[in-house]
Amino acid sequence: QVQLVESGGGLVQAGGSLRLSCAASGISFSIQPMAWYRQAPGKQRELVASISSGRTTTYVDSVKGRFTISRDNAKNTVTLQMNNLKPEDTAVYYCRVLYTNWWGQGTQVTVSS
Repeated sequence: QVQLVESGGGLVQAGGSLRLSCAASGISFSIQPMAWYRQAPGKQRELVASISSGRTTTYVDSVKGRFTISRDNAKNTVTLQMNNLKPEDTAVYYCRVLYTNWWGQGTQVTVSS
């Protein structure tokens, strides 16, 4: 049974930082490409960042230079470090095993101005 459990969301002021973590179980984590998505109220879910098994990373333009995705294969976790947060980053953030229907339950990130 595949489980993805996110943690680390919360309320932060603009310019602040948060670190999201996703703990995976039930999969061969080290060979899976992983990703973070987000969905803001009234908007479509969008891909924020991804990391391949070989640690190649991609980012949506709006977070480049501010967010960093990383993985720890020994702990089966993928992390999203978010710096210099902006109110437009407010959304529910989801972890996903890329190219599958395996998603986490989501964690709320709220950035106040």
